[in-house]
Amino acid sequence: MAEKPKLHYTRGRGKMESIRWLLAAAGVEFEEEFIEKKEDLEKLRNDGSLLFQQVPMVEIDGMKMVQTRAILCYIAGKYNLYGKDLKERAWIDMYVEGTTDLMGMIMALPFQAADVKEKNIALITERATTRYFPVYEKALKDHGQDYLVGNKLSWADIHLLEAILMTEELKSDILSAFPLLQAFKGRMSNVPTIKKFLQPGSQRKPPLDEKSIANVRKIFSI
Repeated sequence: MAEKPKLHYTRGRGKMESIRWLLAAAGVEFEEEFIEKKEDLEKLRNDGSLLFQQVPMVEIDGMKMVQTRAILCYIAGKYNLYGKDLKERAWIDMYVEGTTDLMGMIMALPFQAADVKEKNIALITERATTRYFPVYEKALKDHGQDYLVGNKLSWADIHLLEAILMTEELKSDILSAFPLLQAFKGRMSNVPTIKKFLQPGSQRKPPLDEKSIANVRKIFSI
């Protein structure tokens, strides 16, 4: 039996969280080796585990994979979540890049000063409701299927649900003008593997608290 993928990152969400989501949605059990202090990161760097001296890093199929996008593409392809042909893959890529842009803005918030953070929450809310969510609402309407691409679960759906839940943590009624996305959220949250990941006690990570933020700053010298 193949070894479980092993994820190397801090205890926070960060760039690893989408990888956790994708593996969980694919029904793949994984282990985590947490980077708790700066020395843990230095050890990975010094033993040659990190191709570009950066995490996330995932040990999978005999590889020590780095670069978030490369890891996600590999997992999506391996577990049949990357469309049936090149055209579907292109659509999945476009949708994922959009949600990645939105989530990147949210990920940066804990490390910002209070006044900057407040302005950026307003900007994120505005971008989500005028630039990003209208695209997915229209895609679901035009496509007429339960999923964004083709008629089966893909990486694009999983990533969008993650983005929706992240934005709802900032503004709980952010989907109020998007009925198809509300229905999509309900459907995706009930996919058995995803439902399991959303339960308390899973490997899904909570938002960073002040103590965790301070620790991340220390580990990565930020």
